[in-house]
Amino acid sequence: MKAAVFVEPGKVEMQEVEKPTIKGPKDAVIKTVRASVCGSDLWFYRGIAKRQSGDQVGHEAIGIVQEVGAAVKKVKPGDFVIAPFTHGCGECQACLAGFDGDCLDPGKAGSTGYQAEYIGYKNADWALVKIPGQPEDYTDDQLKSFMTLSDVMATGYHAAATAEVKEGDTVVVMGDGAVGLCGVIAAKLRGAKRIILMSRHSDRQALGKAFGATDIVEERDDAAVKAVMELTGAGADAILECVGSEQAVQTAVQLGRPGAVVGRVGIPQNPMMNTNNLFWKNIGLRGGIAAVTTYDRELLLQAVLDGQINPGQVFTKEFELKDIQKAYEAMDKREAIKSLLVF
Repeated sequence: MKAAVFVEPGKVEMQEVEKPTIKGPKDAVIKTVRASVCGSDLWFYRGIAKRQSGDQVGHEAIGIVQEVGAAVKKVKPGDFVIAPFTHGCGECQACLAGFDGDCLDPGKAGSTGYQAEYIGYKNADWALVKIPGQPEDYTDDQLKSFMTLSDVMATGYHAAATAEVKEGDTVVVMGDGAVGLCGVIAAKLRGAKRIILMSRHSDRQALGKAFGATDIVEERDDAAVKAVMELTGAGADAILECVGSEQAVQTAVQLGRPGAVVGRVGIPQNPMMNTNNLFWKNIGLRGGIAAVTTYDRELLLQAVLDGQINPGQVFTKEFELKDIQKAYEAMDKREAIKSLLVF
């Protein structure tokens, strides 16, 4: 089969690789319908994060189940599914508590890259999320929105949930990539009355406003803090940190009123952080890996099916797998908010 393979920083290409097979009782093989490039993929593409040359890449997809292992009873061949990147087992303490992104099952590792014609998927019985019907029952826009439920929409929602966004809140969203824009959707879904998006890019500002942002702040660092304080008085009730850089985290913890909570989903790029700023204002810091299967099943899939949310608008360019290098370049150069792969 054909799959996207990391060659070296700045280079990803389509190669012929071995098709995945069932290797364990909880496995499934999925034929890919749509996949995508994630902002976190750019870390290895840019050489910031380490990645082994020759690795298959990608962790966001929807597809049709082709085969299942002996222990898989809840999905069957022919089912149309969302393939979350989290692979929760549904049985450990983390999954039962609603944090399947932190599943404790050591057997969850080993799925193959999703930017491929077929995916070998671990913990298929619980982690996969069934979509009613078949791909042909839906519009292209709906398929795009289903795609976001494999990662970015659930991750944006995790930022809002861990920041404890509630009805009537004022929320700041840091980051205007796909996750940040989905964070805007999530804040609105949870009842925020004012949503301040920090963005310097006009196309992303426009989409953020369409999703529910009420204000835009273009400044950064101290100027950003000052701008938010001018808008809010004492600061926001909740901050969604969807970047992961040291600069973003340092700014985020200064934007809240006393007692506010920062929901952090940007992958940390620096392990060091001064927590004294949290102490003096009783600021909470939460967040981590999203509970994708849990959120999809509880509310996000139904919200898409009902037309309540349309997060698929974050996909602004489409590519075939043979053009995978162009798909990465488009995001790296900010020519696309998010790149979709159509199979």
